[in-house]
Amino acid sequence: MTDTPPDRLAMNPRSPFHNAAILDRGVGVRFKGEERTNVEEYCISEGWIRVAAGKALDRRGNAMTIKLSGEVVAYFHDQA
Repeated sequence: MTDTPPDRLAMNPRSPFHNAAILDRGVGVRFKGEERTNVEEYCISEGWIRVAAGKALDRRGNAMTIKLSGEVVAYFHDQA
């Protein structure tokens, strides 16, 4: 594996951007300089993250998400 996280990553296993091996390694996300732990999906090149919108669910039982724009920095937890 490389030492840089992917440009786009999703936590949902049904997403085409989901990668279980990378998620098992542990990925952290800083959004606008603040550590975020509730990120469902991110894209570094486009500068956005998706976070859960409270406890609301859609008709398939997935969490409703909000797309926030800003500076996104992803990193692996095992790096010093």
